[in-house]
Amino acid sequence: MAAAQGPLRVGVLGCADIAWRRTLPAMAACPDIEVAALASRDEAKGRRFAAAFGGPRVLGYEELLAAGDIDALYIPLPAMMHAHWVARALRAGKHVLAEKPLTGDAKSTDELLALAASRDLVLLENVAFPHHSQHVRVRQMLAAKAVGELKDFASVFTIPPLPDENMRYRPDIGGGALLDMGIYPIRAALYYLGSALEVLHAVLRVRSRTGAVVSGRILACTPAGVTADVVFGMEHSYRTGCAFAGSSGLLSLDRAFTPPPSLQPVLRIERQDHREEITLPVDDQFGNIVRYFAHAVLTGSNTLDQSEMSRRQARIIDDAERVAVRIEVP
Repeated sequence: MAAAQGPLRVGVLGCADIAWRRTLPAMAACPDIEVAALASRDEAKGRRFAAAFGGPRVLGYEELLAAGDIDALYIPLPAMMHAHWVARALRAGKHVLAEKPLTGDAKSTDELLALAASRDLVLLENVAFPHHSQHVRVRQMLAAKAVGELKDFASVFTIPPLPDENMRYRPDIGGGALLDMGIYPIRAALYYLGSALEVLHAVLRVRSRTGAVVSGRILACTPAGVTADVVFGMEHSYRTGCAFAGSSGLLSLDRAFTPPPSLQPVLRIERQDHREEITLPVDDQFGNIVRYFAHAVLTGSNTLDQSEMSRRQARIIDDAERVAVRIEVP
């Protein structure tokens, strides 16, 4: 891939809440990125976003795709719209940072990644948490056998119930706990245990009147027999974390997926005769991932490791849906 000239001129296709709260502030603070244009079906919303983030010009979707001075698109549309608009952006010669999940199924994900590779373009799924330094530290500690040989990994991301009109209860546009909250612990399991992870069993609780998955649990394992227990949902108290059970102890990490940039994460290690807490430095995972994206485009480097993660993540979702016991709930 040929390197582009900086700064990277980015257009934003859709004015979603995640763009407003996390990704666009990170882009605005990145010296390698210029937010140059945005498109919204709601003109007033588009102008509000533009006023808050440096005054990029407001265009229609088709105008943004055709804009010759835009190098890359950030696409925070609902999940079931990704396949169409990401493909169109790639065919228009734009690099793409797409909100997670990249698509709702493995076939569509494979097709988009193949299209990006065939056109020598960067396509990156915006899963930010692996770019936080706390996860690098955990990996180092596991490699150093801080809790002995790893035997079991557990991860959870749950939130309280949402208003009935919330888009997460609309499976037709990609709503549901599996594609929303479930992405985080699934990606964490792949990050720590490797891409050979295989789904053994799953339970999905499905709202009978809408068909939306409101919570679930996936059991998986590696070829070596390390197990992964993944829990997700939107009918619980708020929980987000990872735990690593080893032959000589337990390592746990709270706020594993959504730490604010001001948070100092805390690792906890427990052994039979020892308890320890390690406070880690603050870090900005959204700042890190937008810099990673800009660097990949501007230097002509690839993101093959990230592509494989996205590909395997989509297959785990497909496998979980295929084997799941589905329980209908009101």
